Amino acid sequence: MERPRQDVSDRQLEAVLQRLDRLCDEVHSLNRRLDRSDDLQRITRELSSLNESLQALAYAALGHRGPDVRRRRTG
Repeated sequence: MERPRQDVSDRQLEAVLQRLDRLCDEVHSLNRRLDRSDDLQRITRELSSLNESLQALAYAALGHRGPDVRRRRTG
């Protein structure tokens, strides 16, 4: 069965197109936000890797013995 064709007025078409434009703008905004989130995740991974490397260097600089810690005497 064929459905009867409904004519869309220019005014209705314009309203639909405006809504589509707003939706497109929102999708672009969300895409930009996701791109920034991906960049932040990469930075977080790099900082974590750098932190591990710095810790390894610090322990290597200490050698086989632990750090010398002097405690303050109270009183």
